[in-house]
Amino acid sequence: MRIAIASDHAAIEMKAALVEWMNEMGHEVSDLGPMTTESVDYPDYGYKLAEAVATGQAERGVALCGSGIGISIAVNRNPGCRCALVSESLSAKLSREHNDANVIAMGARLIGIETAKDCLGQFLNTKFGGDRHQRRVNKLSEPQLQGVNA
Repeated sequence: MRIAIASDHAAIEMKAALVEWMNEMGHEVSDLGPMTTESVDYPDYGYKLAEAVATGQAERGVALCGSGIGISIAVNRNPGCRCALVSESLSAKLSREHNDANVIAMGARLIGIETAKDCLGQFLNTKFGGDRHQRRVNKLSEPQLQGVNA
């Protein structure tokens, strides 16, 4: 799978560990930065990641910052992205199964690397459930469908 990953300075170590782990799993990973712990602005990297996913350069995205909150907000500004902030593996699984999330966000200051790997594994290996969930996912990208149950 083609996966893009980006972070801010607070999540550099987690990003490096997840890049290595995804490469070991056979994924094609694009590290969109940053490459040092020098202070950066998470929106810049969130927007860059969102663009990669929305344009199809990557099938999925991984967004990391200290809490995961800021970068998830930045990613979700792009209507082509459905970014789910998670901190445990069931939420990661349900983000794919029910919401067809194409980006996962995690907070490096809030969860450890093993939990992050568990979340990412669920996110990458769970298929979208479709059926009744598809109507709801459509409304995420097309708000004008509000109230329509077709």
